[in-house]
Amino acid sequence: MKTLRLLAVALAFLLVSVLLSPRADAQAPAPAVPAAKSTCTGKFVNPITDVCWSCMFPLSVGALKIWPSTRPDTDNPDLPVCACGSPVPRIGISAGFWEPVRLADVTTKPWCFVNLGGTKISPGFDIGQGQMTGPSQVGGNGQNTSKWHVHWYVYPLLYWMEILADFACFEAASFDIAYMTEVDPLWQDESLTALINPEAVLFSSPIAQAACAGDCIASTAKLPLDATFWCAGCQGPMYPVNGNISASIGHVQASRLALARFAFKIHREGLAWGTMGSKGLCNKYPMPVLRKQQYRTQMVNPIPTVNGKAACLPLGASTMPPQAGRAFPVKGEDMGYLVWRKRNCCVL
Repeated sequence: MKTLRLLAVALAFLLVSVLLSPRADAQAPAPAVPAAKSTCTGKFVNPITDVCWSCMFPLSVGALKIWPSTRPDTDNPDLPVCACGSPVPRIGISAGFWEPVRLADVTTKPWCFVNLGGTKISPGFDIGQGQMTGPSQVGGNGQNTSKWHVHWYVYPLLYWMEILADFACFEAASFDIAYMTEVDPLWQDESLTALINPEAVLFSSPIAQAACAGDCIASTAKLPLDATFWCAGCQGPMYPVNGNISASIGHVQASRLALARFAFKIHREGLAWGTMGSKGLCNKYPMPVLRKQQYRTQMVNPIPTVNGKAACLPLGASTMPPQAGRAFPVKGEDMGYLVWRKRNCCVL
């Protein structure tokens, strides 16, 4: 009997051990790994040392360049005189110049305000995560992808500095953060983006994309081709109008493409208007299809480009020249740009 009792105890112990032991096919929980914190970098823009003031030129009256420049310029009204107002129009002088009006953060890190000293805020919810990944297998080819966010600041620098007192052609506004793409679902999702650019499917063919090579050459040599509005020159396709870059060559190229797409987006939404040409002499006008020639972009973060031909490039121009913009690992991956806009105005 004693032997039977010992055998029963041994069998019970064996059974309990089997039931309580972990199954062979069960996966043990992985140890918690603290999430890596992305560091937001940047600095405030110094309006004296970080701005390419030669980008304001050429300055024209009618078709005459009274302050010439080697930088390419858009077409100006032929006549030096203009008339605005009703019922009795007032006669004025037709002026053309380039004005720094907007500042833009372009970063893969959500809520990273590059041009506000590299400040990163925590909104209290997880939304709008950016990324820079690759290479991924897309169509059988190794390819980098990235996702960018844009913060759009109202920044009428000439008005603030009172370069010309009581000059009505300068945009009169105070500093403001006008747009943040983190809270915009149309910027996050390509299906929703189609709501504001349904024509994108018409320009996805190889023939339409081949035309972008000509836009790349034109924007690098002089000015982009407004007729090829579906192209962002050397940076890539303008569609889809969001921050998802499917072919990312580097931070400078990808961030400039995201900025060009954002400019297209706010024009399509009626948040930005036309200011160039004869139509802009008296008032701003709707421009639902972006005319790329209206803008120049100057890098102010991480390293300002303040001189040389490539200091303020048109949208779509090549970033190959060394003066075009610089980025470097860790502290030089968050981009900041000063946006110059062509203004034709009737000075009354």
